[in-house]
Amino acid sequence: MKIICVIPARRESTRFFNKPMAEILGKPMVQWVYEHCKEVPEFSAVYVATDSEEIKERCESFGAEVVMTSSDHDTATERLYEVSTKIDADLYVMVNGDEPLLTREAIVRCIPSEIEEGSLYVSNLMTDFSNPVEVVDATNLKIVTDAHDRCLFISRSPIPYPKGNMDYVYHKFVGVGAFNRKALDFYHNTPRGPIEKIEENDSFRFIENNVPIYYYNCHCKSLSVDNRKDIAGVEEYMRKMAEN
Repeated sequence: MKIICVIPARRESTRFFNKPMAEILGKPMVQWVYEHCKEVPEFSAVYVATDSEEIKERCESFGAEVVMTSSDHDTATERLYEVSTKIDADLYVMVNGDEPLLTREAIVRCIPSEIEEGSLYVSNLMTDFSNPVEVVDATNLKIVTDAHDRCLFISRSPIPYPKGNMDYVYHKFVGVGAFNRKALDFYHNTPRGPIEKIEENDSFRFIENNVPIYYYNCHCKSLSVDNRKDIAGVEEYMRKMAEN
């Protein structure tokens, strides 16, 4: 099975302009992500997908392969779809460019041993919340799955609500997803549904149409960078890990 990794890197972020180029301990954030992805032996190749010549030049300076994509994409998944029309593969693994702490051990959790012929395959990663404050933070997506890891619902609200008891570990989204070409075609050709519009989460493109998507718990440390103040926390964690 040919598996490629794609790191979306958009310059025109509304919350954090040119986020992929944000410096973290002397390297642009996208370089940290790229270097971790290059450690995954299952990947035939790793690409940065961007619409920015500046990002392209910087990525090529540290040896990354770059695919130029349209600046009109509303979602990273749509950018991944465009890459799938240019590069043939059996599985496309998207690793968000704002997840500089993700390691090989976590990333591979979304890669299946095989994909049933003719099926749509979509999987993602999640991890446990370690801080209760994060659970009520609307920037963190809460994931609820069934006993077989199939996603039931995703929300920015704390779900499930602890009415009966509080013996529950909440799970948050981690920025890694795997799609086969048939799933990306479905995504591209299917309009947004009402829940996707409300929650602003494009996983509902599949969930609202009864297409199974799976979330696997990678039990990893995830500190995604949503704004500039998040960088300090990432750098502090990296320094502590380097000392151990």
